[in-house]
Amino acid sequence: METYSFMREFADSWMLLVLTLFFVGVVVWAFRPGSGKEHSDTANIPFRHEDQPAGTEDGATCHKEART
Repeated sequence: METYSFMREFADSWMLLVLTLFFVGVVVWAFRPGSGKEHSDTANIPFRHEDQPAGTEDGATCHKEART
C-alpha cells in the first residue's frame, strides 16, 4: 500500500475520531462547572489597573526602571 493511500485512510477514519474526541474534550473543559470564575477573571484583566499601568507606582517609564 502506498504511503499516501495509507495516510488518507488513517485520516478518514481514526484521525477523525481522535480530533472529534479532542474537540469534545476542549468544549467540556471550557464549560465545566466552576470555570466561570476563571473566565471572568481572565476577561477583566484589562481593567485591573484603572488608575495607572501596573508596575509604574514611582513614575517609571519601562519595566527595567520599575524593577530598580
